Amino acid sequence: MKLDTGELSQAILAAFQGSLHERWPEIREYGESEAKKLVMIEALQASGKITPAQAALHLEIQKNACRSVLLTLEGLGLLAVEAALDAALDVVRETVNGALGFALL
Repeated sequence: MKLDTGELSQAILAAFQGSLHERWPEIREYGESEAKKLVMIEALQASGKITPAQAALHLEIQKNACRSVLLTLEGLGLLAVEAALDAALDVVRETVNGALGFALL
């Protein structure tokens, strides 16, 4: 049976999108890149360029790399939230301290 890599790629993207739907517009390009890498491993194995054992090792490496990419994006999202909260608290601090005439916060 011949593997349809385009169909596999679309299925991987659909799985990513389904799981990450809230942030999909932001991470779509990363998801597409990671899906291509997963498909490439299968294509290399199907063409005989790598053995099934090598494919399994490449898959484990790629799973870890994909996890790192997605966790980094999550971390960047958390950093953005922290920056927004810090900015809001700066406004509160400036407003309260200005109204009191001394540095309370």
